[in-house]
Amino acid sequence: MPTYEYRCTHCQHMFERYQAVGDPAPECPRCGSPSRKVYASVGLIFKGSGFHATDYRRAPSPNGEASSKPAESSPAPAGSEHKDKV
Repeated sequence: MPTYEYRCTHCQHMFERYQAVGDPAPECPRCGSPSRKVYASVGLIFKGSGFHATDYRRAPSPNGEASSKPAESSPAPAGSEHKDKV
């Protein structure tokens, strides 16, 4: 059984409960009001074949180098000019 984190809808008290997946949300231990489950982000990394990083890469060029090349002539960003003349 997993441990879930809950927040009270009335007093905003946060608490954890070890309970089955289908069990209803418990009442707040402080004030007895209803509570809601708190969802947090989970660190998840997909590795191996069958995922976006391995399936959609650019194909190597015929000479064996990566096919992405920087632009040969691009305008310099504003404010990057050299000011040699004073």
